[in-house]
This record gives sequence, structure tokens and C-alpha cells, in this order.
Amino acid sequence: MFTHEFKNKLVDTLESLKNEGLYKSERFIDSQQYSQVTLKDGSSVINMCANNYLGLANHPEVMKAAQEAIDRWGFGMASVRFICGTQTLHRTLEERLSAFLGTEDTILYGSCFDANGGLFESLLGEEDAIISDSLNHASIIDGVRLCKAKRYRYENNNMEDLENKLKEADANGAKIKLISTDGVFSMDGIIAQLDKIHELAKQYGALVHFDECHATGFLGKTGRGTHEHCGIFGQIDITTGTLGKALGGASGGYTSGPKEIIEILRQRSRPYLFSNSIMPAIAAATLKVLDILEGSTEYRDRVETNAQYFRKAMTEAGFTISGKDHPISPVMLGDAALSQKMSELLLKHGVYAMGFFYPVVPKGKARIRTQISACHSIEQLDKAIDAFCKAGKELGVIK
Repeated sequence: MFTHEFKNKLVDTLESLKNEGLYKSERFIDSQQYSQVTLKDGSSVINMCANNYLGLANHPEVMKAAQEAIDRWGFGMASVRFICGTQTLHRTLEERLSAFLGTEDTILYGSCFDANGGLFESLLGEEDAIISDSLNHASIIDGVRLCKAKRYRYENNNMEDLENKLKEADANGAKIKLISTDGVFSMDGIIAQLDKIHELAKQYGALVHFDECHATGFLGKTGRGTHEHCGIFGQIDITTGTLGKALGGASGGYTSGPKEIIEILRQRSRPYLFSNSIMPAIAAATLKVLDILEGSTEYRDRVETNAQYFRKAMTEAGFTISGKDHPISPVMLGDAALSQKMSELLLKHGVYAMGFFYPVVPKGKARIRTQISACHSIEQLDKAIDAFCKAGKELGVIK
């Protein structure tokens, strides 16, 4: 029964969040997802915070592929994969993703959150160990919590601390050791030192898992991801990723790696066994995205150029930008309330950019996380930079 006492407790919690400047409000978009969006009130603003890195969320060919797939394959599967939820379309996408990523096999999930949630407990037991980066995504953290393996946490991207944790796991008798890291840390735009992680993994006999949600499709010379960026393409143990960001921006995720690992996941991974298959239209649209990316590096080249342009101009204007060599370009502010005020001011100046603060990021590390896209024009980036400068001066962030 929903009691008055419980209701009052929830109301008090919500009021505390508002008073502390930690309450998250949602804005309503009344248009397609793109570099310029229309809000519910009819205003048109430059979108600086979408995961639509390649601008493919409303690409005509991608939308056409999805529309045609509904006619050919139907709207949804209404089933999990092992009952009657597997179409030849799903298997075709798994094979194409494996070829794109340089792996033996791939398994599809409803989201990358599900992929990470179903990974660790399917492969590891009490006698094993997981060594996890301190800034890993919430989905990795939750997936690790479901697993009975011993847990070790190393400082973000710190190879010395990682090696110490590997030694500690060995000293404690771990049979199987799995290092888990984000390929790109989404709050900071920091790229993992995946090449060095793999060297340590070889030295200590560990497996490596990395989450590629903010890399697949545009990081690396041909957009294959962090492993290509770090020069170790084809050396993947396990990677997880999403179809819901650069690869069309809808939903769906995957785990990719050795065929034996993927087969175990098909047998044991709970989010896979107990969730519906991804809708056919998403599978077909993602296949079209892969066609586009394999045909040309135009989109990944453009997002790289745009990100470099924005980062350079913002730094010269006096802002502190976290990360390096990535379209995630967080404008560091420190204070949660300040990040919300700046977000509101930016909107008045025609820029949609959200403040990020605790618990999404550590206390004292609030920021406006901007994400640059291939679909941003230089004119739009200049307008956004100008809006940041106006808001930044008004709030005393820059002089």
C-alpha cells in the first residue's frame, strides 16, 4: 500500500534535490534528432548534447531502411531469441558487426546496459576476479555487482595501479582475471589506454573487456573503435557496445568476441534470455549504417574535424575542457547549481546543452557536457561558442 508516510518521504527527497540544485528536469523536443532541434515551445536551438556523433539518427537512407523493414519483417518480435524471436535479419546483423569489429562472433541485446548487465555473472565465479576502472559506466558497475567474483578497483586509466591490482588478484589466488574498462569515459571524453591495458593483460594472463558505446563508428582511422585508435584492432577479448548512439541513435546493444564466449552468453546471459529481441527495423537500419561507414570515412572525418575546432576555440576563450581527441568535450564548472544556471542561460542564447552533476559525476566535478557531431556546421559551432562566451562572462566563469 502506498502510505502517506512513504509519499511524504519521497516528496521530501525530491524537495531536497531541488534545494541542492541536483534535480534533473527534462526538456521536450518536438522535431527529429539533429544538430538543430525544435523544442515544445517552438524555439529552434543548436543541439550540443546528443550521442548522435555521426548525424545518422535521421539520415534518409537509414530511415528508409527502417521503414522498408517494417513492411518486410513486421514491427516487433514479441519473443525472446531462443523461443521464436530470431529472424535471419538478426543473425545477419551479428555477422556484420563481427566483421566490422574484427571479432569471431556477436550477440545482440536490447541495450548495452543489458549487455554489460549479463556479461560478468555468465562468465565468472567466486574463484575469479574482476579488475574494474574507477570511472566505469554505471552499467558495468551494476553488471559487476551481479557477479560473485572478487572485485578490484583501479584508478582511472592508471596503468601502475592496474598492475598493482592484478598482482593483488594473483596473490589472492584468482583463477580467471578480467580487466573491465570503458573504451571512452563518457563523462570526461578520456580515451582508455587500451594498448597498455592489453600488454598488462598478456603479462598477467588476464582477459580484457571494454565498453565501446562512445567509440564505435567514429573512433579510429576507419571508425572501428578504441581498439583501432590504439593500434590493436583484431586483438579483442570482449567488447560491448550500443546501436543507440553513433550507429543510428535508436536502441539495441551487443557483446562481441571469441565464439565460445558468445555461445556461453546465449546459454546463460539473463538479459538475453529474458528480454525481447530488438525490433527488426533497428536491425535493418543498423545494417544500412554499416554500409555507409564501410563505404566512406566521410562522417567520422567530419566529426573529428568539428571536435578539434570546437575544443580549440573553447580553450582559447578561457574554458577548461576535459578529455582529448574526442567529440565529448565537457566544459568544466565544478558547482552543480552553476552548471544548471549556465544550461538555462545557454538555452536563452539558442543552445541546448545540459549540466551534469552529482551523482552522474563526482561532487565538485559538475560540467556542461557538450558532444560534437558530424552534422554540426562551422556556423553552428561558432554560434554555440559565442553563446558559451556570453553565458560564461555573465556567470563569471571566464573574463
